[in-house]
Amino acid sequence: MNEHIHRLIEIIHQDLLPEFQVESVNPHDPVEIRYLPHPWQLIGRGNYAAVVNHPEYQDVVVKIYAPGRPGFAEEVEVYRRLGSHSAFSECLYAQDGCLVLKRLYGVTLYDCIQRGLRIPKQVIEDIDQALDYARQRGLYPHDVHGRNVMMYEGRGLVVDISDFLHEEQCSKWDNLKRAYYLVYRPILSPLRLKIPYFLLNFVRKTYRCFTNFKEKTQKSVPPSASTSMTTRS
Repeated sequence: MNEHIHRLIEIIHQDLLPEFQVESVNPHDPVEIRYLPHPWQLIGRGNYAAVVNHPEYQDVVVKIYAPGRPGFAEEVEVYRRLGSHSAFSECLYAQDGCLVLKRLYGVTLYDCIQRGLRIPKQVIEDIDQALDYARQRGLYPHDVHGRNVMMYEGRGLVVDISDFLHEEQCSKWDNLKRAYYLVYRPILSPLRLKIPYFLLNFVRKTYRCFTNFKEKTQKSVPPSASTSMTTRS
């Protein structure tokens, strides 16, 4: 760890963490920032943590978990397994719910659709290859959706890897790819349509309700009934 990062860590513990106030009201919605001391800037908000940046340290970001929310230790382990890869960030420091990460620049695919920015096929292929790399490192790509992947100079990046230790099956990325090839690429991309956030949020919440209902329905079906239906089909 170089002197540059050492100095940043001192600033984090002396100036940022004692005053920073973040709260997770609903685990399915982004955290709420109650107070962010000057000159720190908010970069992004996830469901469990916030990402901030100091203007004198533009090459890194600081991710801070909201009190009471799990996942810190798991995320540190994911970064350890990933090592160095161009589509992922790297963890430079981790302690007490706070991570210092290499900064990734770009626009999330969610924001690309809202702005009417063209998402080339290469971005989707890059993310696919990055997720395959993660699987080869003993990880399980999970919760990969439009807010967690980015585009930068026509290439794809994976921003949030915090759930990559969850072994249960997750279809979010497959569903996003399906929507990309069936709806976005033939319709939205040529027209450069801008989809307002209220509509995107409606689709996001509707999809979440549908998947939750589907999971509950599948869990409620007895194994014998499931086997029987499979046999008949």
